[in-house]
Amino acid sequence: MLDVETTPGLRVLPNYVGGGWQPLESSESLPVTNPATGETIATVPVSSLDDVDAAVRSAQDAFEAWRHTPPLERAQSMFRLRDLMIRHRGDLARTITMEHGKTLADAHGSVQRAMENVEVAAGIPTLMMGYGLENGAGSGIDEEAVRRPLGVFAAISPFNFPMMVPFWFLPYAVATGNTFVVKPSEQVPLSQNLAFQLLEQAGFPPGVVNLVNGDRSTADALVDHPDIRGISFVGSTPTARHIYARASAAGKRVQAAGGAKNIMVVMPDAILTKSVSNIINSAFGSAGQRCLAGSLIVTVGGVHDALRDALLDAVGQIKVGNGLDPSVTMGPVISGAARDRILQAVERGAAEGATLLAGGGKLQPEGHADGYFVEPTVFDGVTPDMSLAQSEIFGPVLGIMRAETLDEAIGLVQSSPYGNAASIFTENGGWAREFQTRVDVGNVGVNIGVAAPMAYFPFGGARQSFFGTLHGQGRDAVDFFTDRQIIIRRWFGADGTGVHW
Repeated sequence: MLDVETTPGLRVLPNYVGGGWQPLESSESLPVTNPATGETIATVPVSSLDDVDAAVRSAQDAFEAWRHTPPLERAQSMFRLRDLMIRHRGDLARTITMEHGKTLADAHGSVQRAMENVEVAAGIPTLMMGYGLENGAGSGIDEEAVRRPLGVFAAISPFNFPMMVPFWFLPYAVATGNTFVVKPSEQVPLSQNLAFQLLEQAGFPPGVVNLVNGDRSTADALVDHPDIRGISFVGSTPTARHIYARASAAGKRVQAAGGAKNIMVVMPDAILTKSVSNIINSAFGSAGQRCLAGSLIVTVGGVHDALRDALLDAVGQIKVGNGLDPSVTMGPVISGAARDRILQAVERGAAEGATLLAGGGKLQPEGHADGYFVEPTVFDGVTPDMSLAQSEIFGPVLGIMRAETLDEAIGLVQSSPYGNAASIFTENGGWAREFQTRVDVGNVGVNIGVAAPMAYFPFGGARQSFFGTLHGQGRDAVDFFTDRQIIIRRWFGADGTGVHW
């Protein structure tokens, strides 16, 4: 039986350490708020240095036995976890919607992506295979490389995908024989609490997986802990840079994904009936709070007016409200502070000379006067020097820019300091190939508004959108959580000649 209680109250979330739930007696705690209603639905304590140390020590104590557990047995744990996630996917999705605000459809999609990472990690007996060469180091001397786990790893996850992002990392770390500590965002800790209830039921040995709640001080404690071998992070660029510098200086492995300013280029031959729905989902799905959300459109040539009009018609069809309502297509933003920051960015964009075509204000849907809702907002006449073109807003705000040629559009993509994703809408293969070849971003979409890789591919990122060399998901994750030990082997026969009989 899962504890999925999310009614208004002061439920205090525990940590999960050493195979058991550990209530904290922290002097500091934070409210967890349903952004659609403004109600406090739980309280999350801030773990102390001692709390973090207890989790890491538990993981360290479990490592030696877990690393020697056969990969096939570790894979079976993943299969059990997957089955539990399928059985409780509705509970997980509803919890995500209540703590984050995204629609149930979006929440179900993020649960699906989390499960797919578990499925890929279940293939670890194959993914973790090394390689060898007979006589590779000379006659009678064989050489091979084997993958080995390293120890304790930790993930510090963001608010926007409270279920999916930790599962870019946890399944691969654990399946390869490491032990793991997750620190969820203090704004959305409930879905990870639920996920760890499933991990407990899946039968992982005590200490293999651990959960610590807290804020930035808790994250820094994990980054600084001497027994943590590596850190996985997703969040803003300033924080990603901070964690990468701090952890790598201590000799830790780091994969730190940062912010984004994703551009969608629309060519004159784009099929607008198909492209507009992709653009709308990219810009306004999850209230624009995706790291792959398209926040700028560049229209090339004469497509501008037709695309603008079609977008405005589609924006007018967006229904904003509580994500638990199946008819709603856009929920609230995460907090009152986020709403105010987004509205300030809108005001700044208008002051800089962009033309506001739609939205631009806050909303109070019926029955949700205390929720954190922002109108779907569209600007035209955005220029490269404006804050709308340069700054990550992370909300339901879409800007439209003009370019005369594909070359000019690519230049606009390249002028951004970010490199998370870019998309092109066209039926011309030559244009698409030139685009994907020249843009310096980690994820490229061709007639795809949200260029999100499947679990068996790494989640890319470049420039100020990623710090490190190995990304989350897929083979990159297996490489990140393992090291290669090289073995050079020769045997001498009884007569010392090296001949065996």
